[in-house]
Amino acid sequence: MSQEKPSNPLVPIAIVVAIPVVVCLIIMLTDDGIERSLLWAAIKTGIILTVLGGAISYGVSRLAERNASR
Repeated sequence: MSQEKPSNPLVPIAIVVAIPVVVCLIIMLTDDGIERSLLWAAIKTGIILTVLGGAISYGVSRLAERNASR
């Protein structure tokens, strides 16, 4: 039997969360009443938090894998 690598549980959660966020983003981009600089600041913050969360998730998974082999 081959050992399958466990998948990261954050991937399906991220997909489920990303769908309504993208829809809201499209709606906000088409609305003239929203200040563009605030919208782009929110987008940049979201990207930074997503990258940071992914890096932490990756680091923790590597640490767990290393500790499981002991």
